[in-house]
Amino acid sequence: MQTRREMLQRSAGVAGLLAGLGLLPAAAQAAWTQAAFDGKNLADVLKALGAGAPTESKDVVLTGPDIAENGAVVQVGCSTTLPGVKRLLLLVEKNPNALSAIFECNDAIDAAFTTRVKMGQSSNVYAVALTGDGKALFSQKEIKVTLGGCGG
Repeated sequence: MQTRREMLQRSAGVAGLLAGLGLLPAAAQAAWTQAAFDGKNLADVLKALGAGAPTESKDVVLTGPDIAENGAVVQVGCSTTLPGVKRLLLLVEKNPNALSAIFECNDAIDAAFTTRVKMGQSSNVYAVALTGDGKALFSQKEIKVTLGGCGG
């Protein structure tokens, strides 16, 4: 009879072997677009992701506080009911790297996400919906930070 410890060791060994051979499913591997995360503004990020020029839309909803007391943990959310949305992005304009989060979407899930971002100073925050045909739709909101999240 195997103990729990032996079972965990064998499972970890099998997972390591599969990862080493590249046989893990795509969902288990992180998608990382380094050029997008290195973008300094909305246009740079969209160019790196292969999207077109952004247009403002009421169908993309951005939620967040008007005034954040602590810039280190600002809760923001983005959602949309548009069909065919493949990605939702959150960007903070005045951060050193504008892109804060990318959420992969499909028609089987509700495209509504909430996360916490770090903001060094008061800034515009963008929620961008990228559709399958390359359109970029966005909404924006100004969030004022009273205590900086980047050491301020």
